[in-house]
Amino acid sequence: MEYYVARNALERLRRVRPKLGTATTATLLDSLDNPHEGMTAVQIAGSNGKGSTARVLERILDEAGLDVGLYTSPDLSDLRERIRVRGRKIPKSAVGRFVERVWPHVTEMSVEDDAPTFFETFTALALWYFDRKEVDVAILEVGIGGRYDATSVVDPVAAAVTSVSLEHTDILGDTVEAIARDQVQIAPSDVRLVTGATGSALEAIEAETETVTVGSEGADVVASETGMVSRTESRVSLVGSDWDVRTPTPLLGDHQAINAGIAATLARQVGNYLGTTVGESTIESGIRNVHWPGRFEVMRHGPLVVLDGAHNPDATEKLATLLDRFEYDDLYLVFGAMRDKDHRRVCRSLPSTDRAFLAEPAVDRSQGLDTLAGVFRRETDADVVKRDSIRAALDSAIHAAGPDDCVVTTGSLYAVAEARDRWTRTTTRLPTSSTRRARSALRNSDVPTKERDEHVDRLVHRTLRIQVRREEAATLEKVMISIGGSCAVSGVLDHEQISVVLSGSRSHFRRLVRRLRDRGEGALATELSGALELDSGVGGDTAGTASGYPWDEETTVMGILNVTPDSFHDGGDYRAVQSAVDRAEGMVAAGAGIVDVGGESTRPGAEPVSAARERDRVLPVIEQLDDLDALISIDTRKPTVAEAALEAGADLVNDVTGLEDAAMRRVVADFDVPAVLMHSLSAPVDPDHRYAYDDVVHDVLEDLTERVLLAERAGIDRSNLIVDPGLGFGKSRAESFALLDRLDEFRALGTSLMIGHSQKSMFEPAGTDPDDRLVPTVAATALAVDRGVDIVRVHEVAENAAAIATAEDTLRTD
Repeated sequence: MEYYVARNALERLRRVRPKLGTATTATLLDSLDNPHEGMTAVQIAGSNGKGSTARVLERILDEAGLDVGLYTSPDLSDLRERIRVRGRKIPKSAVGRFVERVWPHVTEMSVEDDAPTFFETFTALALWYFDRKEVDVAILEVGIGGRYDATSVVDPVAAAVTSVSLEHTDILGDTVEAIARDQVQIAPSDVRLVTGATGSALEAIEAETETVTVGSEGADVVASETGMVSRTESRVSLVGSDWDVRTPTPLLGDHQAINAGIAATLARQVGNYLGTTVGESTIESGIRNVHWPGRFEVMRHGPLVVLDGAHNPDATEKLATLLDRFEYDDLYLVFGAMRDKDHRRVCRSLPSTDRAFLAEPAVDRSQGLDTLAGVFRRETDADVVKRDSIRAALDSAIHAAGPDDCVVTTGSLYAVAEARDRWTRTTTRLPTSSTRRARSALRNSDVPTKERDEHVDRLVHRTLRIQVRREEAATLEKVMISIGGSCAVSGVLDHEQISVVLSGSRSHFRRLVRRLRDRGEGALATELSGALELDSGVGGDTAGTASGYPWDEETTVMGILNVTPDSFHDGGDYRAVQSAVDRAEGMVAAGAGIVDVGGESTRPGAEPVSAARERDRVLPVIEQLDDLDALISIDTRKPTVAEAALEAGADLVNDVTGLEDAAMRRVVADFDVPAVLMHSLSAPVDPDHRYAYDDVVHDVLEDLTERVLLAERAGIDRSNLIVDPGLGFGKSRAESFALLDRLDEFRALGTSLMIGHSQKSMFEPAGTDPDDRLVPTVAATALAVDRGVDIVRVHEVAENAAAIATAEDTLRTD
């Protein structure tokens, strides 16, 4: 079943009225052979903080080497974000298989007047997928309450109630004590419940079960925030009876320190249950490297722009407290909310606002503008401005704000999701020069079969794919068709980002851009204009700029210098310092502009080495290359190695994990050097863990978009970033060739672009010696130059430099 069909079938279940109890979910799971039975599960309930806690727990257990499934809600831009395994969202293909299997049972249950709700069915999907992927641990964020929530079909080995406040009072009760008594029902039978609750809520919980309390002085685990370490990170301290953790974290606020303490305590309980060591260093690494978009996320400075999904009075009070630690002049608020929230109390708990830009998120449950405006005028002193969309409200606020002001988007995660589109959505050129390519582009964009057949022969000119919300898609379709171009729209019918495929001549796109601007759709117009270079620049505040490096002018060769005993192609050849120096000098003489020095192999099955040993291997070589007429790159995934190498004279960092470690991002930012940000599922490569990419180029581009944003938040300028799609790293041969073929789509990131393809197993069917795949490597280099690559990372420099020169001569002739 195609994804758009499955997705829309699930969406129809939102119309089913919710009911109390887990019986319907259990019936649905029984039709799937009860995948939840025997599963090692953790439940996390609470009024606020349960999502953050779940995400930190996921990261800690991942650092401990466990395969982790995570189920959270709501999502920001894609429903599939709610279900993750090993940090990756469920593939579209898996959603299709699930719906195809379960739908006859859903229909039968509907006839019996026991139709499952959307949340019940999606919970079943999560548990079914976790079982198929054989996760070690399944982390489940409770939807509402605890006693009757769909996730309570599991028998958890550990559980937590993060905090308790008045919310969903029509279902859970109208006092915090009643709500706490409902939430505590998730407590496991033989392990103490972990909680950050206080006061009467804690008393109600402790009347029901034994607890591990996390909070201020006097709690079993004392959790506190001890100060800011950068513009986007603070330091937390967690002290238990026999453990002590102090580490930076991107999740700001005392409440996030408590959430981290809850997650750490749960991780230790899970570790004890599974017999897995979850030590202090593992906890530190998990808390340091967690990423939870839309939760007090600083997107830029000058003006300060913050996204925070605070949706109730307790959360907006915490938002106001966090803003107090930043200096700014005026506050511009972008606000959108759902109908079922207490808007008056939310307004009273918001920080003092100079101007409020109000808009309705593009979901059915959004609160109308007139009502919101009335509440804001009654409860605040802010000037109130109404806009047609969250994106328009955000653009207006940023335009109105000065460099010393602050712009905050809040009120709902749906509002935050639409605001975040400004930084995350991509517009890419698609290869549609043949019917096969055109049909593939339309299928990967979830265009329905009938529309694919209608549009496949129309994609004969320039073709773009842009990710937009449903209302924007309707605008694009109407305008593009009116001027004679082609527009095919994804068949997914929900509020999330969907794909739109536009095709036409340059004249069509110029007219489209003009019409969009006339209609007040400036953001869309700018993004399309930049993608096609209709204007002089790329437009938007995420555009890359020339950095003055050699790859700005022409494709540059990065020569590989492995000072390792076990690298896959030249391991052991250059372990002696002098032989490594001679090799580097030879590569530069042959045309290398960069020499990449690596002291640890990342081939499949390679044994990791300590940071000390890696430094011993690379530093003597780098120190001897000080006078080399080329840039020196350090190929490492360890922050301490990178820092030592840069101090010894290296000029850039090549990190196969994509700057995954926050400490590595700080090193790169502090030294203000270029960094290669590579896409990989694991390093070293783990052949036992593969991901079922739906469209490998789109999926990798999406992942790299988030990594680029993390780098920028750490203070790394986009002009210093070089993205590498990671050919061969957790990708099949076909996927690696797809990435090579469509390299130019990565230009949407506004960064420089590198590939590392030299001598890789993707070339095995070419009929060459496994130890000598030079010929296909050189051919791939020429193809990469044709597709606009900036750097090629290779073992044999002279041959690849000749291929680059030939390809560039051809392009100049063209």
